[in-house]
Amino acid sequence: MAAEIPPEHDLPPHEPEPRFSLGQIVATPGALETLEAVGQDPLELLKRHVSGDWGDLVDEDKEENELSLKEGYRLLSAYVLANEIKVWIITEADCPIQVI
Repeated sequence: MAAEIPPEHDLPPHEPEPRFSLGQIVATPGALETLEAVGQDPLELLKRHVSGDWGDLVDEDKEENELSLKEGYRLLSAYVLANEIKVWIITEADCPIQVI
């Protein structure tokens, strides 16, 4: 008997493909405290960042990130947490490091 294929809504969510490589990941103590206070997993934000979901940036900054991907410049993402505090993820162009 053939296996039944589950309806689309029962399938696990598709993980977007990374658009660039992550290097060393560091976070400030304040960012870690804020993320912990609202129960936000920093890895989820990193997944969004590396997949090109730039979060709560204005359109001009999102366009700049798209250019930066092509040219090798710094990338920025910003995410507003449940407590209305914004956290930033920065990927520096000159060294493979992500700062939260």
